[in-house]
Amino acid sequence: MNIENIVVVSPKYKELKQLIQSKNVEKNFRFLPEEEATEEELDWADAFLAFNLKSDHDYSRVKWVHSLGAGVDSLLFKKEWDENVLLTRTICSFGQRIGEYSLSYILKDLQFHEQFDQQQKEKNWQPITPKLLSDQKVMIYGTGEIGQVTAKILASLGVEVYGVSLSGKQKEPFKDVMNVNEHLSYLSNVDYIINTLPLTEKTEYLFNENIFKQVANVGFINVGRGRSIDEAALLKALNESQVRFAVLDVFTEEPLPKENRLWEHPNVSVTPHISAVTTPDEAVECFVETLKNIEENQPLPNKVDIKKGF
Repeated sequence: MNIENIVVVSPKYKELKQLIQSKNVEKNFRFLPEEEATEEELDWADAFLAFNLKSDHDYSRVKWVHSLGAGVDSLLFKKEWDENVLLTRTICSFGQRIGEYSLSYILKDLQFHEQFDQQQKEKNWQPITPKLLSDQKVMIYGTGEIGQVTAKILASLGVEVYGVSLSGKQKEPFKDVMNVNEHLSYLSNVDYIINTLPLTEKTEYLFNENIFKQVANVGFINVGRGRSIDEAALLKALNESQVRFAVLDVFTEEPLPKENRLWEHPNVSVTPHISAVTTPDEAVECFVETLKNIEENQPLPNKVDIKKGF
């Protein structure tokens, strides 16, 4: 595949320009903020790079589209994609970042941070024995790169980690991997659930009343996609203590509307989609490596499977 003209669209387009120029990539570039990207750029380009890939653009005009983030659901979810157009995504430190994010909230729970903060305000000396990570069981939905790295981080500290995937294929370091259609009976045994799944037609509203009624007093962490959760079912599960607390980094609508009840629920922690940010340095490293692989006709580990949606 011959790539000569490349459009880069991002709020950080100036920083990306400096980084790409420092790599001495001998191509023709146009660097633009999101509001200035037009169909004319697609007519000119062989390749189109962006973080927020707009679903209303006609990407069939280019040879290659590269997402500066991990997700591509804005392009593929319930949409048609021209299979003649190569689609790739960024792979970088997402797994490490999400693993550390998830671990921090599990430790916060096991070490009773909120209780001790409250006791300090009350000047109340009341010992509570922290719980051990090695006594915990965690179910991670999604056993791809992000899920695997998260599992590795937790397992290295003694956590018993299980996985759920669409295929149920066994992978390290999970103790067991279950098919998404056959895992419900095990949910009553886990202490924490972490969702890392991408949004596809098979994962939309996967976390609904059918799943939440299987759990008891579980901690729920969502770092996958907001639309994988039925928010009404989650709130019901929180109010009925099936879910003890929820940590939510992604939402169906972002920014999360001020009137959304999740903001005010006492057992919900909201973060603004920061669990797996793409730094400009990492984005450029992945782009340059992908371009090199394309031009040398090498395998592309970050190529998106259009049929699977990720």
